[in-house]
Amino acid sequence: MNKAIKTCSFIMPGEFEKQKSVWIVWPHNKKDWPGYFNSIPGTIANIISKLSISQKVKLIIQKNENKNEISKLLRLRGFKKTNVKFYKIDTDRIWIRDSGPIYVKDQITGKKTILNFKFNGWSKYQNFKKDNKIPSKICELTRTKKINPYINYNKKKYYPVLEGGAFDVNGKGSVLLTKECLLSKKQERNPGLKKKDYQLFLGKYLGIKNFIWLNRGIKGDDTHGHIDDISRFVTKNTIMTCFETNKKERNYKILNENLKILKNARDTNGEKFKIIKIPMPKAKYINKVRVPATYLNFFIGNKVILLPIYNDKKDIKVFKIFKRFFNNRKIITIDCSKLIWGFGAVHCMTQQEPDI
Repeated sequence: MNKAIKTCSFIMPGEFEKQKSVWIVWPHNKKDWPGYFNSIPGTIANIISKLSISQKVKLIIQKNENKNEISKLLRLRGFKKTNVKFYKIDTDRIWIRDSGPIYVKDQITGKKTILNFKFNGWSKYQNFKKDNKIPSKICELTRTKKINPYINYNKKKYYPVLEGGAFDVNGKGSVLLTKECLLSKKQERNPGLKKKDYQLFLGKYLGIKNFIWLNRGIKGDDTHGHIDDISRFVTKNTIMTCFETNKKERNYKILNENLKILKNARDTNGEKFKIIKIPMPKAKYINKVRVPATYLNFFIGNKVILLPIYNDKKDIKVFKIFKRFFNNRKIITIDCSKLIWGFGAVHCMTQQEPDI
């Protein structure tokens, strides 16, 4: 069904590697936080301001939005004006981790390329056409080379859907992903594609040689199994993963199954990974709906870690774990108690541009 994988010169750097900038979208879709939207711009402004102190932020706003009004809110949060650049691109939502550009490095030329994977609203929402155009618009505005990834499927070119939150790389040929998100029939992004098909194009375009397939994501995740809620590379050979000790909790079996897989996983050199276990917060409900509250949806910046917290008793414990491990970065907590009502946290709304 597929041709053999050709030798590929692309590699996607790990998030923990040096970044040139971070892409963020200013919130505007009130339907994503029914009843709570008024608190969201302040949360996003806080995130932008904390990042801007130490690195560049590329902020996307709608074409009809007032840049000066947004700047006022940012000033209240103490942002570094010279580190924030505005781009006018119409979007459907703020979750640029999934809809935005995937940056890779051509190891032969040393140049930066954007992979323009298709986006279809997680095979759940109908309003995604603007988000699907974000990478192309960014390529035009930043004059960056673009590639539309494809594989040969059923004797024709097939351009796959792939979200940034569905995989996590270590920059050295290994990737974390889940069967639930990419291989199940529910919210099926690419009908008919099998594990070997995913491994084909991930190998070809992201330089992946080693695939670590976990089983399922956490309850409340409306993306149906995104990896960035449960397991993340924090160095080339270290993985943070969430775990649950309450046997009555619905995530208990799921996370323990995943932990066993990680303990048996190896890197491209056949070495075991160091595993750091991060506890889960207590199950969180908003308007009787379970939301995907997790500490793993953090963002690694050049000099800071933006850690989501939820007014939970485990917030302090997790902060101490992060402070101990990321001893060369400042740990900044972000209250995501309302942001998570949009079914995403800090990682979901950021997308790094590596320094290539």
